[in-house]
Amino acid sequence: MNQISKFSVFRAFRSRNYLLYFIGRAVTQFGTWMQRTAVIWVIYSITHSAFLIGVTIFAEQFPAFLFSFAGGVVADRYDRFRIIRITQVLSMIQAVSLALLVYTGHTVVWEILTLSVILGIINAFDIPARQSLVHVVVADPSDLPNAVSLTTATASLAQLLGPALSGIVLSTLGAPVCFLINAASFGGVIVSLILMKRPAYQQKKSGKTMLGEFSEGINYVRKTPAIGQIVLMVAIASLLVMPYNTVLPVFAKVIFKGGASTFGYITSFVGVGALLGTIFLASRKPDAHLRRLLFISTPLMGVGLICFALIKNFPVAMLFAVMAGFGGMTQYTACNIMVQSESEPHMRGRAIGILLMAIFGMLPLGSLVVGAISQHIGAPVTMLGEGVISLVLALVFMKFLMPRVNAPTPPAGP
Repeated sequence: MNQISKFSVFRAFRSRNYLLYFIGRAVTQFGTWMQRTAVIWVIYSITHSAFLIGVTIFAEQFPAFLFSFAGGVVADRYDRFRIIRITQVLSMIQAVSLALLVYTGHTVVWEILTLSVILGIINAFDIPARQSLVHVVVADPSDLPNAVSLTTATASLAQLLGPALSGIVLSTLGAPVCFLINAASFGGVIVSLILMKRPAYQQKKSGKTMLGEFSEGINYVRKTPAIGQIVLMVAIASLLVMPYNTVLPVFAKVIFKGGASTFGYITSFVGVGALLGTIFLASRKPDAHLRRLLFISTPLMGVGLICFALIKNFPVAMLFAVMAGFGGMTQYTACNIMVQSESEPHMRGRAIGILLMAIFGMLPLGSLVVGAISQHIGAPVTMLGEGVISLVLALVFMKFLMPRVNAPTPPAGP
């Protein structure tokens, strides 16, 4: 393990605990994307409504927004290993329940939405604990940015392959099998946690209430511009740009005249770009300017969305789906690295929780807005508008992302 160079793309694997963490997350992320793809397709098959796809995404992600503050505080206060074990078991139960619901023919939309809400609440506690755990399992602090990039790469690879596999399983075996595969995948994280060598947990004492600790986190983010500006930018992008996936089923069925497999392919090509983005960030030099990369990735995503919306040729459109995925994932990963790297250790869980609130609060609201708008003006025009907003967003935050280098002071005159 120590033979891995500190300049390697996989240099964080020098930490045995992180390698186990990485493998466990990679396994479960595949199942997660299979379930997400299957749920969206089941809802669209029942209702043929882009708006209800937005409602489905809202049902899973908005509860994560409501409870992320509690999840961030819990991650700072309690044993993160134990928190993750509990959330994995609960997620497994949720996936099995969803499989039984669809298998028995009780495909009532409100029941699926209820299970999505439950999953959103579970994720509100799982994600802050899981992301802040990276600092614990990485032995060398200098490997942290690489570890965050590789961790995000697991989701990108799953986004690439999971939907395509889900489309095949949907067409041959049905949605319940996708849900059961997801349920089994949570065992990967549990096994990886069991195999880790970790120090004894020391209880953190705090005389403050949970709400008091959350307020402390809000004040910390507000008074730390390097984090506050990132959270604001992510919130706007999550509301007005990132919900473009809401209309992807419409592109698959109406624009490209396809079915479940077409939807899986589109999502997978977006995943190709996302994977390339995370590999790019993982291979960057430790002193690379993340703000500059963030400035480049935001308009890149915008151009990808605009071209995807305008082009009717499927193979050519997939090239721009890759571009959109690359820009979107690079933006998200860079923001995640900056928040984790620049926040103080005792505030890290809450800072991550607030970042997640910005994402999971705005993204489901944006999905509702995008779904409703696309019902009136169509999916292509809606995605075109999202691309334009992404370009504007880069210009608005240009001063923060591309700070001017102070010019040298001219010599005093005689």
